[in-house]
Amino acid sequence: MSNQATGNRHQSTDPPVGAHIVRPPEAPVPVILRETAYGKLNLTLDVLGKRPDGYHDLEMVMCSVALSDELELTLGTGEAWSVVCDRMDLPQNEGNLCWKAARAYFDAAGLDPAGLRIALRKAIPAQAGMAGGSADAAAVLRALNRHYGLFSPEALREIGLRVGSDVPYCLFGGMALARGRGELLSRLPALPKGLCFVLAKPEFSVSTPALFRQLDAVGVTQRPDTPAMLRALEAGNAAEIGRQLANAFEPAVAADYPVVEQIRRVLLAKGALGARLTGTGSVVFGLFDDEDAARAAAAALAPLCPQAWTVAPVDN
Repeated sequence: MSNQATGNRHQSTDPPVGAHIVRPPEAPVPVILRETAYGKLNLTLDVLGKRPDGYHDLEMVMCSVALSDELELTLGTGEAWSVVCDRMDLPQNEGNLCWKAARAYFDAAGLDPAGLRIALRKAIPAQAGMAGGSADAAAVLRALNRHYGLFSPEALREIGLRVGSDVPYCLFGGMALARGRGELLSRLPALPKGLCFVLAKPEFSVSTPALFRQLDAVGVTQRPDTPAMLRALEAGNAAEIGRQLANAFEPAVAADYPVVEQIRRVLLAKGALGARLTGTGSVVFGLFDDEDAARAAAAALAPLCPQAWTVAPVDN
């Protein structure tokens, strides 16, 4: 008995020679990607008409600005997809445009990231006409494509268009002329050096579909002179750029929300070269060629709106 017990204690635990060893699959190694999402302004916005597919043909001069969100994507978490955001009033599930952008990318690529977490730190205001959600979606697409390298810029913008009409521009960035739904993009000269913007966010939001319906019913009453704006940009004429700022939606929005015109008057009185609504609002912006004057204007807006920023344009 004692000899048998002793023999068992020294028995080898190595598998037989030639045996097939089954090892548990290795957990994916998480990869962290970081990206910045810049807000946009409409220096001009024209609504040319409604299309048979229900969308509207637009013509817009667009500019990126240095009011930005920060994103961190973690691939290979081994867990269900999640979105976390420091703004609790924004969707933190599949309703978030970041989630939709990631889904569109992986569907187009035929890939599974083995778990995804998107962390979003917001600075671009919501419901402001600055394409905050679309900018975040574009940042997700940029980060993923930088990692995987599967799509050309044109193909990536096609994926972005499935997520939202502003996403292609947010991928393109900088100074651009946007046509169609916003996906037909042409590069424009950068703004002259030394210009900056004051952004003012009054406490209201507007229904974009309702505004389009209103324009369909009554027509456009304030149409930008887009060729004149393009000439001003080509010439680098800051004063003329300010004069040519225009937004087809502004009269309708200002009629319902008089604070829009009040903000414009303050900005112009404080030295803005021009001041307009961006998108369908509610942000009103002023273009300045003096940063000190811009900061003074932002401070003067405090009685009218709780949020104002002085920001630089983002170059092409």
